[in-house]
Amino acid sequence: MLHIPYFLKTKPLLEIFSAIFLTLSLYGAPVRADNLEQLRASGAIGESYSGYVIARNPNAQAQANAINTQRKAIYQEKATAQRVGVDQVGKVYAIEIFKKLPTGTWFQKENGRWVRK
Repeated sequence: MLHIPYFLKTKPLLEIFSAIFLTLSLYGAPVRADNLEQLRASGAIGESYSGYVIARNPNAQAQANAINTQRKAIYQEKATAQRVGVDQVGKVYAIEIFKKLPTGTWFQKENGRWVRK
């Protein structure tokens, strides 16, 4: 079970979460989303508690970097608008993405341990 820190349960951060998903749906590239799903399914990339992906296979590092660059830009935009830290936005997103990950997807917990959903 994923532990949700109290500060992530506040109303402003829930508003950030809603805005993140709206932004991702407006700006997300379908090809990249398909590629991300394939990378997750193969285990080459896993999701992290921080809201960013981690390359579990060195051959997927470039893809992980590209995905994280896109996510960081979105997180920064939302963090600035809500006057909160980028890390907080990432963690809100991570909680929601964890809920929606398909069974078998790798997820890195805050303690660094990898688990399969």
